[in-house]
Amino acid sequence: MFTNDKQDPVFKALADSKRRKILDLLEESPMTTGEICAHFEPLDRCTVLQHLKILEVSGLLIVKREGRIRWNYLDSVPIQEIYNRWIRKYAVPSVERLTSWKKELETSPQRAEKKVRKSVPKNSLRRIRQKNRSLR
Repeated sequence: MFTNDKQDPVFKALADSKRRKILDLLEESPMTTGEICAHFEPLDRCTVLQHLKILEVSGLLIVKREGRIRWNYLDSVPIQEIYNRWIRKYAVPSVERLTSWKKELETSPQRAEKKVRKSVPKNSLRRIRQKNRSLR
């Protein structure tokens, strides 16, 4: 049985390109809601506010009010948590394997090529060779 993960709202928030653009804007510095709306000129203010609300609920956005002005701050902690849980455990072994292959290729190209051939599926090697031939 699957349970709702606390990271589900973060994935939902990151699934939309407009919300990712908002996060990119806020990476540089905090912005008011009006400043963010100005970057999305064809969209009306209500639509941008809906996107901001989704980002806030997901924990990616911190909102501070100063009178009538809403300041929006990026909180990158949820993205770091996703990286720690989902990306790092898959990326690190791949990078280590590639680094190992690179070192072997630099020291003993023939032996390294044989080792790489054994660890890569044959149909993948075939596709790589075909692609290399077509590029020539």
